[in-house]
Amino acid sequence: MSCPICRKPTAQPFRPFCSKRCADMDLAKWFSGDYAVPSSDPQDAEQAIDEIEKLGEDRPKLH
Repeated sequence: MSCPICRKPTAQPFRPFCSKRCADMDLAKWFSGDYAVPSSDPQDAEQAIDEIEKLGEDRPKLH
């Protein structure tokens, strides 16, 4: 099995990754939204839009 980030052989303590660095890089991709689980449920889309609008309301206004 190879590391999904750099394609080097995996290391047992970090499987399926080769190192802590690659494991952390993968986690960062999840946090940044690079990875997403697709959904075809319209309610999920509405909820996402509501969350985005809330984020915009919480930001300070620049005048």
